[in-house]
Amino acid sequence: MRHVISALVQNVPGVLAHISGMLASRGYNIDSLAVGETEDTHLSRMTFVIMGDDSVLEQVRKQLEKIVTVVRVDDISSTDYVERDLMLIKVAATTGAHRTEIRELAEVFRGRIVDVGADAVVVEISGQERKVEAFIELMRPLGIRELVRTGRIAMVRGNSTVTPDRRSPTGRKQDAIPSDFA
Repeated sequence: MRHVISALVQNVPGVLAHISGMLASRGYNIDSLAVGETEDTHLSRMTFVIMGDDSVLEQVRKQLEKIVTVVRVDDISSTDYVERDLMLIKVAATTGAHRTEIRELAEVFRGRIVDVGADAVVVEISGQERKVEAFIELMRPLGIRELVRTGRIAMVRGNSTVTPDRRSPTGRKQDAIPSDFA
C-alpha cells in the first residue's frame, strides 16, 4: 500500500539528513521525497511516499514523532488530497518531424517546451505520477537523453491545512518548539 506522509519540520540544518538516515537505518524505503520551505520561513514541509502496510505506516509515524525537530506528522493519503510530480525530460529532436511530434505530445499532456537545442528539446511536465509515466513511455521511442524528476508533493484539498496549531495530532505542544520557530 502507498502512503503519502507530510511532515512539518523546523527549518534547520541537518533535519533532512537526520530524518532520512533514521528511516534508512530502520529499513524503510522512501519511494519519493520532496522538501521545501513553507509559508512560515522557520518551517519546511517534507512529503514522503512510503510503501507498506498500515503497520509500516504506524512505525514510520512513531519514529518521526520522536524527532525533536519534527513539529507535526500527517498521513494525507487517508484524506482527499492533490499530488503532483514535476519532470524535465530532454528528448532527441534531430528532424522537424520529431520536433513536431514532441511539441504535439507536450501540448496533449499540458506540458511545455522550455529549451530547444540543435538536436534536442527539453519538455517540462507536471501532474500525477501516472501522467508523467505515460509521457515518459511515449518519449522512449524518440530517444530520451536525460530525465530528472522532483519527488511527489501533495496538499490536502479544501479548507483543511497541515500546519501547526496549539497542539498537534501527536499530542506534542507546539510551544515545545523554540520561540525562534513559533
